[in-house]
Amino acid sequence: MNMNPMKLLQMQESFNRFKNNHPKFPLFVNAVMKEGIKEGTVIEITVTTPEGKHYNSNLKVTADDLELIESLKQ
Repeated sequence: MNMNPMKLLQMQESFNRFKNNHPKFPLFVNAVMKEGIKEGTVIEITVTTPEGKHYNSNLKVTADDLELIESLKQ
């Protein structure tokens, strides 16, 4: 898969802005990745809107999910 170098540069700039805006999130992701996501791991997500409405969901990681994660790493 070939990627346009300009698009890659834009993505890098966007990611750098994201890291500057949310410095704790990459640290969190690195800590999780260091421990390793294994089959059976439960990932929970909570979203709170500015109005205070909450949305919650979770998923249990499957072997297929791990395969997708590995392909994205490459």
